[in-house]
Amino acid sequence: MSATSPAAVVVLAAGEGTRMKSKIPKVLHEISGRSLVGHVVAAARELAPQHLVVVVGHASEQVTAHLNAGDAVRTAFQAEQNGTGHAVRMGLEELGGNVEGTVIVVCGDTPLLSGETLGALAATHAADANAVTVLSAEVPDSTGYGRIVRDSATGAVTEIVEHKDATAEQRAIREINSGVFAFDGRLLGDALGKVRTDNSQGEEYLTDVLSILREAGHRVGACVAGDHREILGINNRLQLAEARRLLNERLLERAMLAGVTVVDPASTLIDATVTYERDAVVHPGTQLLGTTHLAEDSEVGPNSRIENTVVGTGARVDNSVTHSAEIGAGALVGPYAYLRPGTRLGAKAKAGTYVEMKNATIGEGTKVPHLSYVGDATIGDHTNIGAASVFVNYDGVAKHHTTIGSHCRTGSDNMFVAPVTVGDGVYTAAGSVITKDVPAGSLAVARGQQRNIEGWVARKRPGSAAAQAAQASSQETDGQS
Repeated sequence: MSATSPAAVVVLAAGEGTRMKSKIPKVLHEISGRSLVGHVVAAARELAPQHLVVVVGHASEQVTAHLNAGDAVRTAFQAEQNGTGHAVRMGLEELGGNVEGTVIVVCGDTPLLSGETLGALAATHAADANAVTVLSAEVPDSTGYGRIVRDSATGAVTEIVEHKDATAEQRAIREINSGVFAFDGRLLGDALGKVRTDNSQGEEYLTDVLSILREAGHRVGACVAGDHREILGINNRLQLAEARRLLNERLLERAMLAGVTVVDPASTLIDATVTYERDAVVHPGTQLLGTTHLAEDSEVGPNSRIENTVVGTGARVDNSVTHSAEIGAGALVGPYAYLRPGTRLGAKAKAGTYVEMKNATIGEGTKVPHLSYVGDATIGDHTNIGAASVFVNYDGVAKHHTTIGSHCRTGSDNMFVAPVTVGDGVYTAAGSVITKDVPAGSLAVARGQQRNIEGWVARKRPGSAAAQAAQASSQETDGQS
């Protein structure tokens, strides 16, 4: 924990968000791989606070379950949404009352807010010895926002004036209140006990704490965010889409500065949880989602959806979909392949055109080039699976496993009916249905013997185009003999 790490961060996430017009609580709407509140929690954790608490209210069970799906997050319950001051009071009560040290309060619907900006707020708060420090921003158009009014001599904040109450001179101010604050924890606890509800909403306003502390002789300051877009809150789907665009641009910029080539950022999506190494290449129309990792010199896209997938060094994914898969170094996927959960493609292996794999381990150098389904299977090294092969893994009740050894050559249009084991070095004939284990080094032939019934078309389909073609061919053959 650094010298400016706060004693606590309180995240306000109790509201319903009716303007989203959704059955999903506002703070659980997702952009770039995390919920809105998930982005805020991640930014807060960058400060390494002693305590982190999220105040929940509307759909509290759903929000709490979401927060605890990963690393557990402490929550405080606000049974009735009686204002931001009341919400912070509920958060402090969860932490045992007054907190010694800096308490940062942040809204749960500000996904663009970065840990860096919160860190700057905490540092400014400590350096200026403020009782309260407001995170502010200078915006191109301040219409509708609360204006930050400062003392011209000291730079201290003298008041925050809402737009409807501002004078013409105050409306010209472009520095606005973000709703994010750093407080002296002890002073905050005392002041919250003095907040009144004699206002039009009958609620406890957190902003009243500023005037209470200022009137008691304490200093109120402000820290200006470097990018005003960071403080944007989300209230409807339009704002959600705009935040997604801005966050995606930020994440792609970070990737490119780290050495990733993004051929067309405008058509590329990336989640906040994606990682990468230098010289990875991302082609247009590609989505990088979840915990995906791109290793050095890997190449993905165009038009690919890569989710929770490790793409190995020098591997290539072309026009394909992968989900919870591992792609080995130098492996090739696609075009038009589908790697489903549990697929592990070995080094220099191949899942080719129109190949689907699920819960399958594919050995080094093994190739499944085209038009095949491989499910619940283990295939050894340097084996070739013929076109149009199907691993028949489901009997209508349970899934069963197929094992194929190394250095095998299986024919086209094979069916491997699980459970079945094919040994090392085996060949199988095209069109075979393999239902029994095949010993190493064998040739397996499992198909009906071909029988030609001559003259069948002329007898059963007289006068048809096929019969006429056959007759013409027969006459031509007779003429040549």
